[in-house]
Amino acid sequence: MDDLFARARRRIPGGVNSPVRAFGSVGGEPFFTARGEGAHLVTEDGRRLLDYVQSWGASILGHAHPVVVEAVQRAAADGTSFGTPTRREVELAETVADRIPSVEKVRLVSSGTEAAMTAVRLARGATGRAKLLKFAGCYHGHLDALLVAAGSGVATLGLPGSAGVTPGAVADTVVVPFNDRKAVDAALDRHPGEFAALLVEPVAANMGLVPPAPGFLEFLRERATAHGALLVFDEVITGFRIGPAGAQGRFAVAADVSIYGKVLGGGLPLAALGGPAAVMDELAPLGPVYQAGTLSGNPLATAAGLAVLGALTDDHYAELERRATTLTTGLAAALADAGIAAQAPRAFTLAGLFFRPDPVTDYAEAQAADAAAYARFFHGMLDRGVYLAPSAFETMFPSLAHTDDDIARTIECAAEAARDVARA
Repeated sequence: MDDLFARARRRIPGGVNSPVRAFGSVGGEPFFTARGEGAHLVTEDGRRLLDYVQSWGASILGHAHPVVVEAVQRAAADGTSFGTPTRREVELAETVADRIPSVEKVRLVSSGTEAAMTAVRLARGATGRAKLLKFAGCYHGHLDALLVAAGSGVATLGLPGSAGVTPGAVADTVVVPFNDRKAVDAALDRHPGEFAALLVEPVAANMGLVPPAPGFLEFLRERATAHGALLVFDEVITGFRIGPAGAQGRFAVAADVSIYGKVLGGGLPLAALGGPAAVMDELAPLGPVYQAGTLSGNPLATAAGLAVLGALTDDHYAELERRATTLTTGLAAALADAGIAAQAPRAFTLAGLFFRPDPVTDYAEAQAADAAAYARFFHGMLDRGVYLAPSAFETMFPSLAHTDDDIARTIECAAEAARDVARA
């Protein structure tokens, strides 16, 4: 087989079109995927890998699910983009609003970054305020104002932010530790009446998996209201992944603006923001906050999104949670049996892994985990045909395509890989 990575590096910066794909924090060279089949990837060199990345959480049904493939094929036959409104845009917006009580209106866009960018602009426009409060380790896409103490690829690369982001772009962004109530109060007291939004991943999933402390989201809801700021939930990962109404359904906490992606697009480029009509109507063409996109709500992505959401039931979420529980319990036991200090947290249907003796509650603790041990474990699993995220700051996504046998095999491989890590 020709060396795709060498060819890629000649024409694509770093050889990849998204940094975390480069294996930069775990070492080695990335494989290239030829196709996906349910819970598996098939690489260009013919390897079959059990996949817990699942397009970074987008493929909740598994890869190439027949319902999704058929919907996209049917939509493509009618045309891929028109630049006019289409029926499925309306149907998808109605579906989201029906499932999320805090959402009355929806704006479809093409990526989570675009949705976060629009949410920030909307919050500032609706409140007439400039400042944003975000949490260290929470990743909201690569817009300038939020590339401060971000997780995901920024954490993987060890960057404090990004070159090209000017001091002025982040001057109105205040960063505090996740799960730290005192730090939130101190920031709000230091800048009274200045915050447009409190922006948070309700379950942090870009510094590894870090659930909110009990009552923390309720606390943010109360503080946002008291200070006249909008509470923005970034549910790009949790939305329709951890339950039919996402984190807001699981925690019974309503956001003022909600951001969705991944599962919502069924594996195609689609994201959305939504909220009460009084807030959303600030967007053009009704209001003064401008946002536009040629491919927003395109026919293929809306078809895929409707197909996925239409296929998910309450029983499916219960089954996903059971599988995530089996996976994390098994991983924790395998690592403990090898004498390795590790944590395997679970948040509903999401699974995580940290190589450290104590639970992780914020970004600083996530950064203190043993990333080198994770890298060795990652390669040990990959050598055995199990693909985990190529970064210690990401999350595992068991899908409905993963069987009990798949998870049992994963745990067996983990026991072998853990012994190798312990001997290293």
